[in-house]
Amino acid sequence: MIIRNINQKEVLDGLYLAHGGAVATMLFDDSVLEGILFFACALLKPGKTIEAHTDPYEEIYYLLHGQGLMRVGDEEEKVSAGDAVWLPRGMPHGLTNDGNEDCVILVTAAMPQAHRR
Repeated sequence: MIIRNINQKEVLDGLYLAHGGAVATMLFDDSVLEGILFFACALLKPGKTIEAHTDPYEEIYYLLHGQGLMRVGDEEEKVSAGDAVWLPRGMPHGLTNDGNEDCVILVTAAMPQAHRR
């Protein structure tokens, strides 16, 4: 069993700026995971943006707190705490915190099954 806490030194030592806007850290990555690429937590301050980008894997953003404007491909939708957004492999996506509170996002990524072989 491996347990990681967002406040552990080894987790905090891994803080990085994610796509120009969010401060993020990996809770787990592929050094310990077997089928998932990573599991991360990101903090997006009001007015900040996770810039549009494309990944070679699929992701799920789960909003724990706050709100934002999510862009996936040509679509834009308001999202808020409790929303989970599936981001297909190769699809441009980004998120802007358009609220007055921090937006806290859990992010997980995996290769689609068709690409695992």
